[in-house]
Amino acid sequence: MKLISQEMRKLAPELDPLRIGTGWKKEDLGKVQVMIESTYGDSHPGSGHLNVLVDEVRKGIAEENGYGARYYCTDICDGESQGTDGINYSLVSREMIANMIEIHANATPFDAGVYLSSCDKGVPGNLMGLARVNIPSIFVPGGTMNAGPEMLTLEQLGMYSAKFERGEIDEAKLDWAKCNACPSCGACSFIGTASTMQIMAEALGLALPGTALMPSTSPDLLAFARKAGRQSVRIAQMENMKPSDIVTMDSFENAILVHAAISGSTNCLLHLPAIAHEFGIEITGETFDRLHRKAHYLLDVRPAGRWPAECFYYAGGVPAIMEEIKEHLHLDVMTVTGKTLGENLEELKQNGFYEKCNKWLQEFNKRYNVNLTKEDIIRPYDKAIGTDGSIALLKGNLAPEGAVIKHTACPKEMFKSILRARPFDSEEECLDAVLKHKVQKGDAVFIRYEGPKGSGMPEMFYTSEAISSDKELGKSIALITDGRFSGASTGPVIGHCSPEAVDGGPIALVEEDDLIEIDVMERKLNIVGVKGERKSMEEIDEILAERRKNWKPRERKYKNGVLRLFSEHAASTMKGAYLEYK
Repeated sequence: MKLISQEMRKLAPELDPLRIGTGWKKEDLGKVQVMIESTYGDSHPGSGHLNVLVDEVRKGIAEENGYGARYYCTDICDGESQGTDGINYSLVSREMIANMIEIHANATPFDAGVYLSSCDKGVPGNLMGLARVNIPSIFVPGGTMNAGPEMLTLEQLGMYSAKFERGEIDEAKLDWAKCNACPSCGACSFIGTASTMQIMAEALGLALPGTALMPSTSPDLLAFARKAGRQSVRIAQMENMKPSDIVTMDSFENAILVHAAISGSTNCLLHLPAIAHEFGIEITGETFDRLHRKAHYLLDVRPAGRWPAECFYYAGGVPAIMEEIKEHLHLDVMTVTGKTLGENLEELKQNGFYEKCNKWLQEFNKRYNVNLTKEDIIRPYDKAIGTDGSIALLKGNLAPEGAVIKHTACPKEMFKSILRARPFDSEEECLDAVLKHKVQKGDAVFIRYEGPKGSGMPEMFYTSEAISSDKELGKSIALITDGRFSGASTGPVIGHCSPEAVDGGPIALVEEDDLIEIDVMERKLNIVGVKGERKSMEEIDEILAERRKNWKPRERKYKNGVLRLFSEHAASTMKGAYLEYK
């Protein structure tokens, strides 16, 4: 089999001396060449440890007589940017990471790739780049951080902060939470976007079986990184092992069924469609809604469940989830092992994988003086936490293209309700109103002009936490936005409302005291009244048409830079908000 790296050497005589100047030895030049792409950097805990894993990958590559070259495109941290305009750069960073991977790989071709990342935009950015480059590739998830004392995890900081703002706890307690919520590197220890996307990488067949969301401090993660390095050299010399050979619509359906079983982040509805787009496959919110209906939700891990994310691996990780939903999966899909998903699952049962996981679970039990079993973390299929998935796509005259709710994290009281509209044109205004109790029971609070084209589609995390942590408001109002939410968000929150306000979507036309209908089970999101009075749907259509005549587009928020690019070219949220050039 011809190696593209060796063909390139014949065409570019400068390549060999330049690589020798970089530290390559002459004997390395003729080996299988593997690009190791990671988001390593001192930007946040999810990337600060990745070079340790990169070193293990390089060792594995060398053991198979290949040569690994390190490339970097560091990601940013949503948590560090939360509540500031910095969060507006979050979603577009996914696109930039994918673009840099494309540049790295195609400027100097490689025979294979290994991609390492842990967090919200780094993982989907790497998976998009992996698909676009389309050389034999393996993804290595960077794992999850440990929980702190009292099983403290970072998603609880929003609750502590809101309680402090309301005078319910003192500054000392808030400071304790800040100092103990992130005791190690890795993704935040709950099923947020970072954890969800690591799991999706494995569910798609692009990571080695059992590697998603391992504790970043585990020696098992180092061993798997080394194994991934070895496997990358092997698949570089095999036929039909490019990502496009492996990933199919069936692979995405498997991933979405796993997403339902873990109650994954709503941000996955942005990322999987964008990744699928790179493979020439169309995934939409409708795809998620179809597959989530009647899917069993099994994972008792925060924020919807009780336990920290490190427990996921101790209970058997993605393979254990897949065993429970096995009858619904496409077991014949190919994976980066060179074997099918079904073959991988059988092999794990034979090689002691689950026994090793249980050993770590017992260590966790000793650390926190608890007595968890695997079934406490991943429920058996017939003892599911819920049986209607975890995500619903709501539609109606307020969201003709759709809006997303994570109903497993929403109080049952809010599944069917009629609320009074309280629209705000920025999160800052809305958060101030919530914290100062200017929002009342029965309100539908809107934050608009925060979609991809409006402001980069930031997370509405602080506002959602302020609402969900309030005992009265958390079960009596809803938050609706064309922005998005953190994977840690809980409560009656509805995001991705499409079309977005900046494009003149109906969310831009909502006025004070409009009546808003939410019906999760019937998948409805409608304006059903004006000034507190019910109207027919025909009357509402006429009223919205009149309002549209008076609506004026807003001046573009960003005049230059990457957010200007994003505001001009972001696709619809329901398509994945990737850069779309027309």
